[in-house]
Amino acid sequence: MQLDGNQKLEKRLFSRLNKAMRDYDLIADGDKILIGLSGGKDSLALVRLLGQRAKISRPQFSVAALHVRMKEVEYESNTGYLAEFCRENGVELYTEEVSISSDSDNAEDRDSRKQKTPCFLCSWNRRKALFTKAQALGCNKIALGHHRDDIVHTTLLNLFFQGQFSTMPAKLRMRKMPLTVIRPLCLIDESDLKLYAESNCFQKQTKRCPHEHESNRTAMADLFKQIEKINPEARYCVMRALENEGKLTEE
Repeated sequence: MQLDGNQKLEKRLFSRLNKAMRDYDLIADGDKILIGLSGGKDSLALVRLLGQRAKISRPQFSVAALHVRMKEVEYESNTGYLAEFCRENGVELYTEEVSISSDSDNAEDRDSRKQKTPCFLCSWNRRKALFTKAQALGCNKIALGHHRDDIVHTTLLNLFFQGQFSTMPAKLRMRKMPLTVIRPLCLIDESDLKLYAESNCFQKQTKRCPHEHESNRTAMADLFKQIEKINPEARYCVMRALENEGKLTEE
């Protein structure tokens, strides 16, 4: 039977997901995985792909998701849609609302927070809620929806702004807590995820983050588009360099 366009795309996504699982040893029997579900196309795709992948006999693992709502940031997703989407894919959804401001009475901590950008504080508090919930649920892994473009752009950001050849790894074992962060979409291009979201009519976020186009990451993404006009294989070269230097796994 001949596959249609969307079936071919989904087959390609599952193939790359499985390759990432094998190459970087992302998921093993008995894993309990918590997905960070923002409500954007990438995290929705991750829920669908891992939810469907968990139905296959090997490896045997379970999947849940956490949606974190930031009180002070004007972006939001339809939580009713997220709950139904997760239910359809066999993934239990949890939701939490957190604040960028901390309850800490430590003056030094408050002063330090004032020096951070809203994007850093939002990301830090969302990640903290994710780590806390994962441990409360007895999960041993956290799955994030970063794709290959994210990894390449982060590499260039770290190179040009930090003077370091590093990136967000496909697998990162945390040192201070019994958790491992995995990025199962690490071999999937953003263009495929956009097409997948459109083909499956993923609902867009109700309000997008007002700061999303103000970061150096956006500028780096634009720059990399110019680089790919010079060398269409640039993303594969960057990934190969990261692989050769062992930057995609941190045990």
